[in-house]
Amino acid sequence: MSKLVPVVLSGGAGTRLWPASRRRQPKQLLPLAGDRSMFQTTIERTASIAGVAAPIVVSNADQLALIQRDLASAGFSEARIILEPIGRNTAPAAAVAALDLTADGDDPLMLVLPSDHVIGDQAALAEAVGVAVGLADDGYLVTFGVNPTHAETGYGYIEVGDPLDGGGMLVQSFREKPDAETAERYLAAGSHLWNSGMFLFRAKRYLDELGTHEPDALASATDAYQGAKKDTGVITLDEAAFSQSPSISIDYAVMEPTDAAAVVPLDAGWSDVGSWDALWELGEPDQDGNVISGDVELLDVANSYVRSSDRLIAAIGLDDVVIVDSPDATLIVGRDRAQDVKVIVDRLEAAHRPEVETDGTETRPWGGFATLLEGQGFRVLRLWVEPGGKTSLQTHDDRSEYWIVVRGIARIRLGDTTRLVPEEDSVFVPAGEVHSLENPSAEEILEVVEVDVGSYVGEDAIERYAEAYERAEPKA
Repeated sequence: MSKLVPVVLSGGAGTRLWPASRRRQPKQLLPLAGDRSMFQTTIERTASIAGVAAPIVVSNADQLALIQRDLASAGFSEARIILEPIGRNTAPAAAVAALDLTADGDDPLMLVLPSDHVIGDQAALAEAVGVAVGLADDGYLVTFGVNPTHAETGYGYIEVGDPLDGGGMLVQSFREKPDAETAERYLAAGSHLWNSGMFLFRAKRYLDELGTHEPDALASATDAYQGAKKDTGVITLDEAAFSQSPSISIDYAVMEPTDAAAVVPLDAGWSDVGSWDALWELGEPDQDGNVISGDVELLDVANSYVRSSDRLIAAIGLDDVVIVDSPDATLIVGRDRAQDVKVIVDRLEAAHRPEVETDGTETRPWGGFATLLEGQGFRVLRLWVEPGGKTSLQTHDDRSEYWIVVRGIARIRLGDTTRLVPEEDSVFVPAGEVHSLENPSAEEILEVVEVDVGSYVGEDAIERYAEAYERAEPKA
């Protein structure tokens, strides 16, 4: 069997799932549809497909720490990561992955997978991939079309053509997201499939087609890859070159203009989790049709999705609504308007609101931190450090810090002195003093409350504190 490499695309922001999904913590890296992130389940799903190699992940620098965390947890630390300096949609993202896969003269099959999909039937996916491999070996560029279960207006559609030997069909046409009447007509005709956004083709075949139909995208991707900074396992594309690429999807750039597009039907319990209403559909409703998560009390509420992150939500006398609470924002929307959440996010972005970027929680390979309280000249953080995690040595000239250990035992370096600090004990870090924080435990998470006081305790200061890290050997 030809070498098959999963290429997992994880650069999106998931704006329709705001306020849970933010630019620095996008939906695919959150446990929205289960106990594990959708990125993690996507990576793990690839292992169920026969003959697959280690995956390539295309993402961006804001998501690197989360990507590395989930890869390590899933047992895929050997996966290569390509970082985009700026988002340019799926066609350039797939192109840089194809360039990397063909750099040594190889020409593997690429299985391009968005990282934010839910697929219930792994065996059905593996079977569809097997059919697609045969078609790709014959020179086709293959997409996967999901058998529709209802007249959905939030998905694009694929009109199928003549059947092909070995399974699958030619693509007759791609259709944009339809209105309700058109979607009903597609469903009744039985000749249209939902466009899943998943693809399989040979790397060089894709590059050839991209060069034919979108030469500027290929040229920019090539320049960005050739000028990339290559570290162990991480490739950072050249920003100046990559920014010259048009922002265009694989569908528009290659699949629509090519005369070699094929589609393989997929019936595997698929969802792209594109809105809060999609999560309601994926959930397990109670006797009133409500899907709830977190601390929620309802009275005379029906057919609704209610999600709390860390505080009580009480709702009375509502029907067909979505309520999502996060540390710094609350969303209330009718389920039939769930797709319009993106409009609100666009307005917030235009106003340069910080709620677009983050909810105050930042994850790093060593652990992370959340902002609990902030005011003029002070900030209170909750830090957690994973077993064996260690921050880098830091100094802060404009602020002092108080560290209070609330769970576990901390190994703290202060100046030239290193000591163990148990629960309920604290350490004062004067301004300008060299310091680092380490979790020496091999099993337990370390939690610390940090109080910053000084003339400057801004977000970028916290970024400098948390960016660099070292991985220590866990000690029992």
